[in-house]
Amino acid sequence: MDFRSFVLLLFGLVTVFAQTTAPNTGQPVFSTLNPPLPCETYTGTNCEQCLTNATCLWCQTTKTCITYPASTILPSHAFCPLNNARWGLCWMNFQTLIITLSVVGAIIILAFLVCLFCCCKCERIGSSRFMARMEQEDSKTKEKQAERKEEMKIRHEEIRKKYGLYGSNPYSKFS
Repeated sequence: MDFRSFVLLLFGLVTVFAQTTAPNTGQPVFSTLNPPLPCETYTGTNCEQCLTNATCLWCQTTKTCITYPASTILPSHAFCPLNNARWGLCWMNFQTLIITLSVVGAIIILAFLVCLFCCCKCERIGSSRFMARMEQEDSKTKEKQAERKEEMKIRHEEIRKKYGLYGSNPYSKFS
């Protein structure tokens, strides 16, 4: 499925969801007993009758109903200007529909990127907190080791004083 088919499918789904029954009749839009008429048969009628078929495009200025040109994503200006074309909904022109869907798509993409950025930033903040805690514990351990080393040194000096080994040690050169 290429991009063009995907866009047409998306617009078709929007149309089907927007119009589940034919206006003013309450009848289903697509009946299995009565297949939809060709779009050109609705020329000269009104927009509601034309758009009962999801494949039809209504041109407001010329009051013509034409089959949506599926070979192109957007209908050509030769068929009908975008601001006068109606597809799916009579009260919204095709240009407004495209702009609305583009804005909604951009908002969704932007929201996704913001969430992704926040998740990555929170992860980095969490790891920096963890690293700071590890460094703090490491510095406490080094301080305790230095204190123990100093206490051992003091104890050794006391023992040397007690046994008269305090002063110059002839063997200190070798250590």
